[in-house]
Amino acid sequence: MTGTHQTLALLLFSLFVAVTLGITTWVSRRRHGSAEEFYAGGRLFSPIENGFAIAGDYMSAASFLGVTGLIALYGYDGMLYVVGFLVAWLVVLFLVAELVRNCGRFTLADVIAARMSERPVRIAAGTSSVTVSVLYLVAQMVGAGSLVALLLGRTSGAAQAWAVIGVGALMVIYVSLGGMRATTWIQIVKAVLLLSGTVALTVLVLVRFHGDFDRLLLTAAEHSGHGNAFLAPGLKYGGNWTARLDFISLGLALVLGTAGLPHILSRFYTVPTARAARRSTVWSIGLIGGFYLMTIVLGFGAAAVVGPDALVPSNGNTAMPLLALDLGGGAGSTGGTVLFAVVAAVAFATILAVVAGITLASSASVAHDLYASLRRSRGKARSEVTVARFAAVGIGVVAIALGLLARDLNVAFLVGLAFAVAASANLPVLLYSLFWRSFTTRGAVWAVYGGLVPALGLVLLSPVVSGSPGSLFPDVDFQYFPLQNPGIVSIPLGFVAGWLGTVTSDEVADEAKYAETEVRSLTGAGAV
Repeated sequence: MTGTHQTLALLLFSLFVAVTLGITTWVSRRRHGSAEEFYAGGRLFSPIENGFAIAGDYMSAASFLGVTGLIALYGYDGMLYVVGFLVAWLVVLFLVAELVRNCGRFTLADVIAARMSERPVRIAAGTSSVTVSVLYLVAQMVGAGSLVALLLGRTSGAAQAWAVIGVGALMVIYVSLGGMRATTWIQIVKAVLLLSGTVALTVLVLVRFHGDFDRLLLTAAEHSGHGNAFLAPGLKYGGNWTARLDFISLGLALVLGTAGLPHILSRFYTVPTARAARRSTVWSIGLIGGFYLMTIVLGFGAAAVVGPDALVPSNGNTAMPLLALDLGGGAGSTGGTVLFAVVAAVAFATILAVVAGITLASSASVAHDLYASLRRSRGKARSEVTVARFAAVGIGVVAIALGLLARDLNVAFLVGLAFAVAASANLPVLLYSLFWRSFTTRGAVWAVYGGLVPALGLVLLSPVVSGSPGSLFPDVDFQYFPLQNPGIVSIPLGFVAGWLGTVTSDEVADEAKYAETEVRSLTGAGAV
């Protein structure tokens, strides 16, 4: 990139950072230091505000950078991510949003612990939530590294490393100082910027092809190097039965995983009532649906305009900014410079906002679930909030380290792994807790670990980690599981483990607690 590109993009990004740091500082002076304020923003957000914040939380670097790149590289098969991400919200709307808001206070573990022995359940759910959050954070860090390398015109590990470290430092500041209130407003600002930028690029792509979507698709297929196969199923997931099973596994993870993501579940506690939680979800579905429809246009636009040769080195992660550069007039033009800088700044904003939300959810799990369960006596809520702030620092360090290790993988693919773990470990225990009268503490603990351990184990033994040129450790081979996404195996194992733990348990389920949970989840009576 030219010096003008770099300077303008960095100026716009610096402006966003300054605004968000200003929001964080303002909120930190007004907050009361209570757990409810730090974890849930005082439950004062309206459905519209929370809907924009949920959309901002969900439309991550994987969506803005990774999904567009996968569509540009693989055409129809890349578009399958869009379907999975969007359909997942029907599960959230009909099975999760209102019930979770009524039954919990701050975290997933609150819902489960309402009718179980609290300590083992909180430790299990807290461990799972932190694991999912760290995997999700890694994807955002990889996106940050790819974007900075493109922006600065440097592909060195040092440039990407400093980008990852900088994003990590900012996310720790946002969370530790501002809590949920600052994080929510950062998400809202980011959602508005992201949707505005996506609309502008979509309009420019359609104008380039005179509104003829058929022409866009045919040109994309022609320039992709794959011909008509680019527009048909099978380019990435149809070569053999292993690839087809991988697609089914990915689809299961994407559709079921959203309902188990800790940073999404925690957003339902920021509104005052269950009805507001449902309305928040409806707002978010509208915003997210519109966004993903536009990513289809942009993905095929990147294939048609930019071409695969420029996208392959970054695994497609740079498709969006390179498309903006070309649509604005190309390298060296004023329009290209401005549009590239805007898109790069929006992408940075996307990464910063999402990592703030994920870090807050994971630090809440550490403090509210793990720390509160392991300490012998309960102190003041303020001490728990202090632990959450320290946890944000620790989680940031871990995410930075793993982000540096995985910097050559596609960010959408990395998020797929996080979804698989969430669907395997969090969703079974959540659904059993809400709907199975006989569910016991042993069943809850087994459901979490019965999904979490196989999901992580199968990933370690998969082509993602070793045995292939694009893996984390290409020079060694301990690849024994053929699929890249473990969901098709680990999700059923989570449900089976929960059932097996319950039927082999000597504990008798507390009928009164289940009845109380059922009434509370369906009516909101007694909800916080």
